[in-house]
Amino acid sequence: MMHTAVGWHVEVEFQEDDQHTRAAALVRLPDGTEVRGHGHASRYHTDANQPRVGEEIAGARALNEVAMELLTKAHGEIDEASGRTSHPIHA
Repeated sequence: MMHTAVGWHVEVEFQEDDQHTRAAALVRLPDGTEVRGHGHASRYHTDANQPRVGEEIAGARALNEVAMELLTKAHGEIDEASGRTSHPIHA
């Protein structure tokens, strides 16, 4: 049996200030489709300034949004191919 390696290109970019981190995630699929997600993290004023933690939280939220978009896309493709409504796909 032969397996074909497939890759996805993923980008995550951040915008930050002292209190907020915003993340934008982009996944490019082999068919040319681009799926995007956004995430946000806020630092409470008494918390230590740890930009990496804000990036991890905002990035995770953006990637989670991308994951949900991919599940929705796959669900629609299953329905289209089968001609019926399929069961919801959960992460």
